[in-house]
Amino acid sequence: MKKIAAIAAALCLAASGLSGCAQSNAENSALATAEAPMILTLAHGLSETHTVHIAMTEFAEKVRERTGGRIVVEIFPNGQLGSENENMEQLMAGVISMTKVSAPGLATYNESYHTFGLPYVFDNTDDFYHVMDSQPMRDFFLSSGDDGFVTLTYYTSGARSFYTKNKAIRTPADLKGMKIRVQDMKSQTDLLKALGGIPVAMSYGDVYTSLQTGIIDGTENNETALTVGKHGEICKVFSTDQHAMIPDVMVMSSKIWKSISPEDQQIILKAAYESTDGHKVAWDAAINDAVNEAETEMGVTFVNDVDKEAFRQATSGMIDEYCLEYPGVQKLLDIIDSVE
Repeated sequence: MKKIAAIAAALCLAASGLSGCAQSNAENSALATAEAPMILTLAHGLSETHTVHIAMTEFAEKVRERTGGRIVVEIFPNGQLGSENENMEQLMAGVISMTKVSAPGLATYNESYHTFGLPYVFDNTDDFYHVMDSQPMRDFFLSSGDDGFVTLTYYTSGARSFYTKNKAIRTPADLKGMKIRVQDMKSQTDLLKALGGIPVAMSYGDVYTSLQTGIIDGTENNETALTVGKHGEICKVFSTDQHAMIPDVMVMSSKIWKSISPEDQQIILKAAYESTDGHKVAWDAAINDAVNEAETEMGVTFVNDVDKEAFRQATSGMIDEYCLEYPGVQKLLDIIDSVE
């Protein structure tokens, strides 16, 4: 019933969004005019203050401007049209045109996307950006048309690390027996098991209370969760093991993508890439602000002498298993390794 309600809401809100722009939605960009534009509905679960929402807003503004108003991206934030999984289901069903999802969430539709949830795929932030901005990666993003979607661009969500109430996590042994919240993704539960911890999959909104009541001993995320999510009020030790760099991705229905002319596709892609570049700057500022606030106002200690090599060794077998189980993972890892 919840999914049906979300789809109904998507239909109603999309319809109401169209009424402010045109009486009808052009079926393809070749038929679109400023008076009767092609409307692309973009739904996501983030707030209007989130750096990714701001980046997607800039993307929408550039698409409208550079197409002379022929293509209009209507954004529905704050989970108005349902959860991330529901938004993706709506996209596949043709209810909405676009959405933002955490990259491993696309593994349901294309197994290669499991790769983005695996540990230590990228050496560091510079390597992450270098690979993600490369032409081979952009080609991969656009290669999933037969799976029902294409990826236009990515947005960094930083490096994920462990943080707890009062215990530093310097080696995998420090996680033994600890109940750690993870995202509800196979790669994340497998990661915790490989490191000797006890994975507890739950929604982000439940983490604060679960930390407070002792349901979990700790969690893992980037530094902004300490401040924006207020986790730093409870967790006082952040260990920078940086075990994963899981990007968000902006995806479009392949059916919609095919209805856009090659010229307009290039306009959309350029606007998407530029929004990613802008987001990098905003993200760096957000991380710096979060670390400063967490240290000075919340009393969080950042532990940087983490044995990352020990974490890599402890999880290397997990990557081998994924390559065997999901051939698409090996193919994407080969693409990543090919980028010089």
